[in-house]
Amino acid sequence: MGAGRQVSISLDGVRDKNVMQPKKLNIALFPVCYNDKYYADALASGDFTKLAYYSDICVGAIACRLEKKEHGAVRVYIMTLGVLAPYRGLGIGTKLLNHVLDLCLKQNISEIYLHVQTNNEDAINFYKKFGFEITDTIQNYYTNITPPDCYLLTKIISQTKK
Repeated sequence: MGAGRQVSISLDGVRDKNVMQPKKLNIALFPVCYNDKYYADALASGDFTKLAYYSDICVGAIACRLEKKEHGAVRVYIMTLGVLAPYRGLGIGTKLLNHVLDLCLKQNISEIYLHVQTNNEDAINFYKKFGFEITDTIQNYYTNITPPDCYLLTKIISQTKK
């Protein structure tokens, strides 16, 4: 990057007309194939699923699912968050995650969680920077990848009264 050159990172929603973008990203980023239910959940979550563009190139995405808990509360499950390797370290993943955390605050959602493969230290460290904690280890969570175990990472979002 040349000095003083401002590169924009922008977020855009996922809709029927651009759902191929996250499909292509997921194939490039993750060792798991996602089914139609994944994409239906991603589309249904509205603003909780976003594509990230770096200089108008789609380089990352976050896809969440909203889950109803007892007593009508909602929690957010991060199904996927990924950025293409050449674009990591530029704040794109941070922007995507902060977008979802801000939405949780605005909508009074107090819990957000995800699964991470136990050997994915980069992802574990990334989430810990945002206050996520390992709350469980699940043996044989993944069927076709090694190691098959995952950590459950959870963040409780404290709602501050204004």
